[in-house]
Amino acid sequence: MKIFLDDERVPPKDWTLVRWPNEAIELLKTEKVSIISLDHDLGNDEKGTGYDVILWIEEAVATTNYDPPQILVHSANTSARQKMQAGILNINRLLKLRA
Repeated sequence: MKIFLDDERVPPKDWTLVRWPNEAIELLKTEKVSIISLDHDLGNDEKGTGYDVILWIEEAVATTNYDPPQILVHSANTSARQKMQAGILNINRLLKLRA
């Protein structure tokens, strides 16, 4: 399954659109997600951002044997994109330590 987290963009063909981090996380928990593409700003920060998904994946990798999907960031928010990319780098570092 390919997941596309965004509040405005149309997902690519054959991708599943989700609007909120909790929806993405519930799908990630199934371990059937092969790739996820994240936007940061979703229109309601109280409901979360794409960075919250990165944090969940990072914690799952650090505390369990969670095998994350490929993670992409398509956010136009430059500073948030950098923060999310740093989280992805840390996830990859944790995976190397586990290997």
